Amino acid sequence: MRAFTRGVAIVPLLAIAPQPAPAQAQLERAPAPANLVSLSASATTELTMDRLTVVFGTTREGNEAAAVQAQLRQALDAALVEARRAARPGEVEVRTGGFSLQPRYAAQGGANVGIAGWTGRAELVVEGRDTSTIAQLMGRIRTLTVGRVGWSLSREAREKAEGEVTAQAIARFRARADEVTRHFGLTGYTVREVSVSASEPPGAVPVMAMRSAARGGSDEGLPVEAGKAQVSITVSGTVQMN
Repeated sequence: MRAFTRGVAIVPLLAIAPQPAPAQAQLERAPAPANLVSLSASATTELTMDRLTVVFGTTREGNEAAAVQAQLRQALDAALVEARRAARPGEVEVRTGGFSLQPRYAAQGGANVGIAGWTGRAELVVEGRDTSTIAQLMGRIRTLTVGRVGWSLSREAREKAEGEVTAQAIARFRARADEVTRHFGLTGYTVREVSVSASEPPGAVPVMAMRSAARGGSDEGLPVEAGKAQVSITVSGTVQMN
């Protein structure tokens, strides 16, 4: 009987380095850009704030939560009636603010022993660009007192200013690029990348806090004076001089 042996063929493995894709190879051979310079330029304008915000409020206390809540609603409803007479979209806007009702605890020996009463607060917010009418409301609303008064810049005024200031900032960026290119003895440049950023708009700037006695029971509006707000635009980027 013949014996057979199985032969195993050994095939040598050759290590083949991966060839770069044509685009990748071309990118690797491309020289790094020369004559790059980073620049930035800014422009700022100052505007009179044109949006007035007034927060009216009142606080009530009592032994019963329902009674305190009813008193707050009565005071708020009366103020809303007066404010809504002057309301106009965009010019005088009226909305309710915070409304809270919290227990007051009785203390004995340094520890709370139970609810002794209730304290509540209601707020009304009036804001808009008709600052004269809003100022008059500060004297006519009697059931709530003026708590806070603040000024801000309206969205319309800010957007208009940003458009004008952006053009100024871009012109300054181009002038700066021309100047730097000329100082290097070159004749022109190409903008490689650029970004335009605006300053964050500020919130309402608080002006005053008042008590009801400040009105003296008069229907005349309280005097208010608008402050200033700045609108800034910064243009930054990279140019390649040639």
